[in-house]
Amino acid sequence: MPNRLSAPARARSTPAARPARPGTGPLPILASALLWGTTGTASSLAPGGAPATSIGAAALVLGGLLLFLTDRTAWSLPRVCGVRERWLLVVGAVAVVGYPLTFYPAVPRTGVAVSTVIALGSAPVFTGLLGWLTRQGRPGGRWAGATALAVLGCGVLVLGPELAGGGRAVDLLGVLLAALSGLSYAVYSLIAGRLIAAGRPSAGVMGAMFGGAAVLVLPVLALGPVGWLLSPRGAGVVLHLGVVTTFLAYRLFGHGLRHTSAQTATTLTLAEPAVAAVLGVAALDERLPAASWCGLAVLAAGLAVLTLPRRR
Repeated sequence: MPNRLSAPARARSTPAARPARPGTGPLPILASALLWGTTGTASSLAPGGAPATSIGAAALVLGGLLLFLTDRTAWSLPRVCGVRERWLLVVGAVAVVGYPLTFYPAVPRTGVAVSTVIALGSAPVFTGLLGWLTRQGRPGGRWAGATALAVLGCGVLVLGPELAGGGRAVDLLGVLLAALSGLSYAVYSLIAGRLIAAGRPSAGVMGAMFGGAAVLVLPVLALGPVGWLLSPRGAGVVLHLGVVTTFLAYRLFGHGLRHTSAQTATTLTLAEPAVAAVLGVAALDERLPAASWCGLAVLAAGLAVLTLPRRR
């Protein structure tokens, strides 16, 4: 992703100007999507009285603090950054908080499937538009074609069971909340990519943003019921979501952003619902209609277009 911030000359070789190798860019991002794909299966094992917003807040507090405390560059990053970069970190932290606070309330209104499609499907579009508007690079034809394929495949994959079962009434507020969660994801992905392209360490950028988000979301966790956290099942779910799907996944995501543009990264993370669907079939004995399997194939084709190296 092109860098428009002041940066050392050695940091000006950005992902947009330097094609990513699959082992350094796409693969870590696909690995993070694989970890995120376990979120639905893990959260379904939470105790019955645990609100979805509290589960998301608890996972963000644990994972965000781990990202911040395990990397020393995250502690010093706000001090060594300029004023503009500090504001970017603040906006990024707010955007990180915005994702769970908009996505989880959208789920009971529109359902998991529709919320997932709107949030993940809109994120690459928002990222491409915002990246273009902020002069971080205009998406190319390959990205546009691959994103269109991936979004289409994601929609057919996730909405297949909904369509087979007759669907449900559309809730406009739920749709808006899900779209806002996609916008939040796009914003903090772009900000992280911009700071990393400016020469800031990827682990430090993720640690600073998610550490700030953990502090911001603490009141949400404190004001909700917390008794479920004391049960072995509740603690196990939060440990998985905080350590695996937040700490490890965003470490990989930040590493991938060093070699891949945010536009491409958000498209690659559309692999998440594919992983979730396969896990549902394998671990929860769910069944997918034929349309969903076709959507999975289309999604895989779109991701392959972005992952495979370009022919010289």
